[in-house]
Amino acid sequence: MQQEGSDEMVLEDSYITIAWLVLLIILLVVEIITVGLTSIWAAGGALVALILNILKFPFLVQVVAFFAVTFLLLFFTRPFAVKCINSRREKTNYEGIIGKTIRIAERVDNMSQTGMAVVNGQEWTVRSEKDEEILEAGTIAKVVDISGVKLIVRRYKEV
Repeated sequence: MQQEGSDEMVLEDSYITIAWLVLLIILLVVEIITVGLTSIWAAGGALVALILNILKFPFLVQVVAFFAVTFLLLFFTRPFAVKCINSRREKTNYEGIIGKTIRIAERVDNMSQTGMAVVNGQEWTVRSEKDEEILEAGTIAKVVDISGVKLIVRRYKEV
């Protein structure tokens, strides 16, 4: 009789081993598909839990280790990894425009809703940072923000 109970225990352990392995594979596949450091931390936790299962640690210890390792990896390595991955990120078109000095092509008057400039070969609607400020065509301005598809500018003053 005791042999039969032992066989059931081995069977349960093998199902748990398979479950940790399947979870690890799923998390790795999700990471490969997303390429954004979304599930790699949990995959590390699943790997540790799988190893603990193979070493015959109790299931509760495996679950606690899974969550602990996932949290520790997320907390300690994610900031470093994100910094390294995003270090080569280039600014998009609009991010590169903020801070740039431009020449106004059409009179900027917020009340009349007029204003235009050409930046990097593209026409942009332009609005002044201050509603009462009117910028005539040919004026040099500095882009301080972008709101939707409008450049928000202020008159450029050389320092």
